[in-house]
Amino acid sequence: MSRDSGLDIGRLQRYLSQTVPDIGTIQSAEKFSDGQSNPTYRLHCGNQDYVLRSKPAGKLLKSAHAVEREFRVMDALAGSQVPVPAMFHLCEDVSVIGSVFFIMSHENGSIFWDPALPELNTSERVSIYADEIRVLAALHAIDPSRIGLSDFGRPGNYFERQIKRWTDQYRASETRSIEAMESLIQWLGQEMPDDDGQSALIHGDYRLDNLIMTPDRTRIQAVIDWELSTLGHPLADLAYFCMCLRMPHHEQIRGLAGVERSTLGIPPETDMIRQYCALRDIPPISHWPFYLAFSFFRLAAICQGVLKRALEGNASSEQAHQVGALTPLLAELGLDIAMNGEE
Repeated sequence: MSRDSGLDIGRLQRYLSQTVPDIGTIQSAEKFSDGQSNPTYRLHCGNQDYVLRSKPAGKLLKSAHAVEREFRVMDALAGSQVPVPAMFHLCEDVSVIGSVFFIMSHENGSIFWDPALPELNTSERVSIYADEIRVLAALHAIDPSRIGLSDFGRPGNYFERQIKRWTDQYRASETRSIEAMESLIQWLGQEMPDDDGQSALIHGDYRLDNLIMTPDRTRIQAVIDWELSTLGHPLADLAYFCMCLRMPHHEQIRGLAGVERSTLGIPPETDMIRQYCALRDIPPISHWPFYLAFSFFRLAAICQGVLKRALEGNASSEQAHQVGALTPLLAELGLDIAMNGEE
């Protein structure tokens, strides 16, 4: 974390004293250096810490960096089978710190960035991977209307909408032509499955580093970073989570390709899919290569947006250029699945 937060602590303190007085006095603030999207800060307030999450500065792509949606969905999930931080306040007055932000609890757990989990033993890895699938299935089992989120997404074919949305976002941030990305976009449009009517609350970025683990390092304490959450097809979340099995272990966004997972206690993809289907009581999954290829396309478009912001000087992380450089690799991995199947 960086101690040079860049926040106007005095202005923020005056605002919070009027709106959330229980937070108390802000003694200091530190900016988390990890993450590529929304600037996030740890506020030290007496005996308790809080987290402030805001939109980045500068011109933003349409519908991107929706911290308002993050606040709303986590607030709605409070008390459910999906653990989330406690929400305290959403501020849409940009005059306070220069952008929209919200305040949530600081979760004193562990965040792991390497899906091989080298810090843990085999038993801990087994527990964490099982809990990741359990929580994902629990999320998809929630009826959005029961928690006030019936209007959280649009009706109709989720993949049709998403392919159009992320193609548009990719075009808006495109810096050069990437042949694999063009071929992947074309294939997804041609191979899209018929709409099967499945719709659920989905996270949109469900991966290891968006999960805070309990201090005993065996369960999920809180799911964070809900910026891309919506009502959509639940298998998009599952495929996105399984992408890490195919991504290089040495890249900026680490994967498990080439890692001997069985000796580490990391289950094969077939076992994770079987566990997920059993928890949701659904039949075996059809069109799995499409869902995987779509996930690579979508992440490639997201990384291209990170690169565009980095070139314009608006990226939240110093590693933004490296993340943006992953776009061609992700497109190639997605195209390989499209052309050759899931293996």
